[in-house]
Amino acid sequence: MSHRIVPMELKEANAFISQLHRHHDPVQGHRFSIGYEKDGKLVGVATIGRPVARHTNQKEVLEVTRLCTDGTPNACSALYSGAARIARAMGYKTIQTFILESEPGTSLIASGWEFSGYSGGGAWSGTYGEGKPRKNTHPQERKQKWAKVVNK
Repeated sequence: MSHRIVPMELKEANAFISQLHRHHDPVQGHRFSIGYEKDGKLVGVATIGRPVARHTNQKEVLEVTRLCTDGTPNACSALYSGAARIARAMGYKTIQTFILESEPGTSLIASGWEFSGYSGGGAWSGTYGEGKPRKNTHPQERKQKWAKVVNK
């Protein structure tokens, strides 16, 4: 059995996310995206971008904005670990992600990430762009924040 992390174009990652992600739409942009192949078949993707919270230092912190697999064992852990290695190589200090409060975080624990608290759930308010109202299609529950220091 062979498995490996592979580079992905955003369009490819978003196509995978569109097909298989349980509760989120594809992302608008990224710093980079990676895939996880097992025996030559793409079984998971991760998009890594700037932190969504506007007050987080975007030159020091990356955020896994989507992670999606077909359920292949260990694919999530491989993607979180791969994203952290790339973040370290790029010179970032920390990589972070947010998961639903109802999710166990098993893959993050296995990848050496640490739980660092909760952020509020709920709906986004206001408008974006040309005054269009926001669509709140994402889950409204509280989120868990997880992070890994990759460079001191």
